[in-house]
Amino acid sequence: MTDKPFLYAVVCAAGVAADVSKLITAAQERDWEIGVIATPTAMNGFFDAAGVETQTGRPIRSAWRRPGDPRPFPAPDAVVVAPATFNTVNKWAAGIADTLAVGTLCEAAGLGVPIAVLPCVADALAAHPAYRDAVARLRDMGVRFADPYAGEGERDGERREFGWERGLDLLRDG
Repeated sequence: MTDKPFLYAVVCAAGVAADVSKLITAAQERDWEIGVIATPTAMNGFFDAAGVETQTGRPIRSAWRRPGDPRPFPAPDAVVVAPATFNTVNKWAAGIADTLAVGTLCEAAGLGVPIAVLPCVADALAAHPAYRDAVARLRDMGVRFADPYAGEGERDGERREFGWERGLDLLRDG
């Protein structure tokens, strides 16, 4: 048992998820306990699940627990969704809680838990009206969004660095 605040990290299936250990390290350095909830698709090789479990000291959650099973995580003090995909943002805003990850986001928002989102959405998808509406709806619910690539210039065609700490900054500054 610890007196540290507990952070849920919701991880979606995007290539940058391979670096989720950077978010975990940053959260731990800021004195958070952390548990990871991943979408089922993200569990299919998008990040090193065994490494994440070792780093957090907790199992990754990706499926609903059965009645009577103990809760593996305490209630969250805050949530960071990173990377947040087009699919997850749209389902969450629509209240489609068909996975543990989206169900957890719906519940946390309803409880008023601070939530920070770092989208990882292609420009063409971000231009879709459903996505723009979903982001607006979630913002109206108090969800905080940041551009994980803000301030980062393109370097000779290399992929820009995903700003994992920006999610934690949103929680601090929000």
